[in-house]
Amino acid sequence: MIPRGRPVINETGIAARAGVPLPTWRRRDALAFREHVPSLLPGSRHLLYDLAQAEAYLAGKPIPALPAGEHPDDLLTAEEAAALLGITTATLRSYAAHSYLSPGTTLHGSRLWPRHEIHHRRDNAPGRGKGGGRRPGEPQGPRKTHAYENDPRLTIAAQALTTAAPGTPKSRTAAELAELHGHTSRTWERLLTTATTTHHTNDDDRTRL
Repeated sequence: MIPRGRPVINETGIAARAGVPLPTWRRRDALAFREHVPSLLPGSRHLLYDLAQAEAYLAGKPIPALPAGEHPDDLLTAEEAAALLGITTATLRSYAAHSYLSPGTTLHGSRLWPRHEIHHRRDNAPGRGKGGGRRPGEPQGPRKTHAYENDPRLTIAAQALTTAAPGTPKSRTAAELAELHGHTSRTWERLLTTATTTHHTNDDDRTRL
């Protein structure tokens, strides 16, 4: 997590500020630096550090503490965002790819999402609780052809139907999707049924044309 969306720096930038080549810095200075300035993204292959902390270390000054507590402008990793939404990172990336979620912000190779966006998606998922329906007095807008229209999970379900072995029970495919992407098996069964129906409808439309 990047607290408050604060400026960050990677090890390439740190070595440049120290005035040494990156391989030299990693061989000679990185270990001591990492002991005093922890990476903001533990477990990630992208080592990012708080810019103010890195500059303080290089200047030989006391390292300032990071802000404590949650903040709407915190930038979350895919793992952190997926955990808040109760889904897998694969599903999170599928949501982003199909505009169900923003693409996020990329910092030095790491994709991050603002906490406030993830909280909004969690608390206002289409069709679920507050914010899931139309407010009184609002135009109804175009009627959906089915409940899962524009839901990126429908694409995942359609792909699963395409790759499943002939005769595979829908319940088994649904259970595998639930394990991979989160949500319940029953939800994935409905998505698989919708994907099958949509596929057949599209085929019939093409036949009439």
